[in-house]
Amino acid sequence: MPEERQQPVGVFVGRTPIGSPAKLRHRILGIDPGSRTTGYGVIDTDGQRSLWIASGTLRVGEYPWPDRLGRIFDGVAAIVAEHAPHEMAVEQLIFARDPTAALKIGQARGAALCAGLKSGVTVHEYSPKTVKLAVVGTGGADKAQVQHMIRVLLALPETPCEDEADALAIALCHAHSMGIPARGRASASWRDWRP
Repeated sequence: MPEERQQPVGVFVGRTPIGSPAKLRHRILGIDPGSRTTGYGVIDTDGQRSLWIASGTLRVGEYPWPDRLGRIFDGVAAIVAEHAPHEMAVEQLIFARDPTAALKIGQARGAALCAGLKSGVTVHEYSPKTVKLAVVGTGGADKAQVQHMIRVLLALPETPCEDEADALAIALCHAHSMGIPARGRASASWRDWRP
């Protein structure tokens, strides 16, 4: 069951591990920006395996529009301060039929990006299709498939909500794109094999 805690910047709904897992060498924060709910996911990775550290959502939909941006900024800054990621991965804005919705999502995305950059975190961006391809194996995967694969890949005790799963998927996509040293990775075909 997700733990709910009230914060002055908005409402965080998230999970944190009971124990402290062995830290891998690189920590990534994934952000799924939204004008009402922003998902976040923190993983540790060594390029071959990834461990879930924390995830949840920042819910700001009940606040007036300008306040939402400040709360998203403050919320992401608080997550960065708490988990100290090395890098942040954010979903790129895709074409939307409703220009007003696209503008609001773009502004929410900008608030999240600025929070990461101001904290000194390197930011990377990925398209939704790239994220789905990295996690599910197909760029046309639906939300339920992403949620299922995130639960399996990170051995979560329960299925995360859509925004949380998307944020974790973005973090995993970046972990996969970081590259694995030739000797440490499995061969994809006989052409890639090296003793």
